Amino acid sequence: MDTVLQSRSRTVTIAIDKPFCIIGERINPTGRKAFAAELRNGNLDQVLEDADAQIAMGCDMLDVNAGIPLVDEAELLASMLRTVQDTADVPICIDSSVIEALEAGLAVYEGKPLVNSVTGEDDRLEEILPLVARHGAAVIGLANDETGIPETPQQRLDIARKIVQAAADHGIPAEDVVIDPLAMPVGAEPRAVTLFLETVRLIRDDLGVNMTCGASNTSFGLPGRHTLGAAFLAVAKSHGLTSAIMDARARECVESVRATDFLLGQDEWGARWIAAHRAKLAAQAAQTATG
Repeated sequence: MDTVLQSRSRTVTIAIDKPFCIIGERINPTGRKAFAAELRNGNLDQVLEDADAQIAMGCDMLDVNAGIPLVDEAELLASMLRTVQDTADVPICIDSSVIEALEAGLAVYEGKPLVNSVTGEDDRLEEILPLVARHGAAVIGLANDETGIPETPQQRLDIARKIVQAAADHGIPAEDVVIDPLAMPVGAEPRAVTLFLETVRLIRDDLGVNMTCGASNTSFGLPGRHTLGAAFLAVAKSHGLTSAIMDARARECVESVRATDFLLGQDEWGARWIAAHRAKLAAQAAQTATG
């Protein structure tokens, strides 16, 4: 099952038999006071820096979030999306929980974006899915509802099934629904990753849809976050995860994903792996020559 996303000039396909889709998480003011202050003042320089840095590391898509208290999120998100589209050729994941902001973002987007996200609550499904359908977008469905985050993989599967069915009722095909099985901090719940992997298996076997997650959640509050993230991503991909919203600046995590692509046969003859290695060597040589 292929989930196809498009920018003005580039197409990215998320699928079990394709290379893992890296969605860069960095263009998000959450927890970044200086960045939030710049955005409030209309300064989008950091947006461009974050986009360039993540693309340089090989991310396939960019997540763009404008969630700052006491600002016109719709206007800000639209401005950020225009800026990113003018300089980056990768598809965008439009990230907001505010309906007006999603409407504004979808109105200015050129291509087929991924909307982040909808949950299993009836009112959220009825608010967001018609908007997604009207703009021909794809959507991330979070496997939680008004009861919170389900404790069992079966409960998460039930909510995922509800989201896929609700999307179909609005004319959105299953290939345009990307389910988030909910990666949670392993430091708070020792079974978090095993529960996540079992949920991935159930969704893969029952629904066959593509899946993503906020990969950085897993290592929250722990030391060695990039090492934990790299291990988590490799294991999750091997179980059927097809994309992740992640720190695309973290070389350890990116290289783990690309190595797993190669080892699992989604990078034929290691072409991408070898090209990336050669590019890294070339960059190091150029830095040495100018240093």
